[in-house]
Amino acid sequence: MKIQTFTIVVGTAACNASCPYCISRMTPKQGLNFELQDVNWLNFDKACRLAQINNVSTVLLTGKGEPLLYPDQITEFLEHMKKFDFPLVEIQTNALVIGNQFEKYEPYLKEWRKLGLNTIAISMVHYDKKRNKEIYTPHSDYIELGEVIDKLHKLGYSIRLSCIMLKDYIDSAKEVKELVKKVEEWGVEQLTVRGVTTPKESEDIEVFNWTKKRQLTRKQLEEIDAFLKEEGNKLMTLDHGGVVYDLHGQNICLSDCLTIKPEGKDLRQLIFFPDGHLRYDWQFKGAVLL
Repeated sequence: MKIQTFTIVVGTAACNASCPYCISRMTPKQGLNFELQDVNWLNFDKACRLAQINNVSTVLLTGKGEPLLYPDQITEFLEHMKKFDFPLVEIQTNALVIGNQFEKYEPYLKEWRKLGLNTIAISMVHYDKKRNKEIYTPHSDYIELGEVIDKLHKLGYSIRLSCIMLKDYIDSAKEVKELVKKVEEWGVEQLTVRGVTTPKESEDIEVFNWTKKRQLTRKQLEEIDAFLKEEGNKLMTLDHGGVVYDLHGQNICLSDCLTIKPEGKDLRQLIFFPDGHLRYDWQFKGAVLL
């Protein structure tokens, strides 16, 4: 068995964004609520060891909510897994607290860098601030994303922008090209674009219906795929099927939001939950190892 990514679920279901396509609301809670749980450190060490012996190179700290709302727990996770010496450690975030409370988070960010965190993966839907505001913060101001990226670069972090492609947002080769231009201006090291998806069964029908209406069509996805193949230089194909290109000097990966490849024996990710359960899919409750 080969595992691509070791994913660690941080915090609770609480979030400071209002994403109408929220995948966490559509998939099972898996025991998480709005109260911070004690971490099962015994099972966490076992999960780290399993990831290690299966040649995991990347650890991703993420959440069913926003992980950066729980900075002390992030520190604990980084401290506990430091002995396993994973080479690539990143955290997925909407970056709102970094943009709005940088003075509070700067000491944490400096400490996390020393503990091995090297990449900040920031979720977004567009290169235009107004369009990001529509999705993430419809009732308040959206952050200055370029300034956040600059501050993180100065602290020594590499940045990945993770763009969820929605109909009428980033939904064509032309829009992807404009996104790449802005990403280059910001000096972003890696860009991932993926069409928004829905699980087979949803825990929240309202979110499911909103998301279904804004999924890209097959024709739109094929156009973007053809554009990258024509204008980009293919660098590698990831185990889960994502393809990484060099597009005029910019790293860009065309990916998807699936977890399992049913026809394969390898796992896209190993997912550790604070209660000690070890899973390999977000949507199927039966996908459990521990």
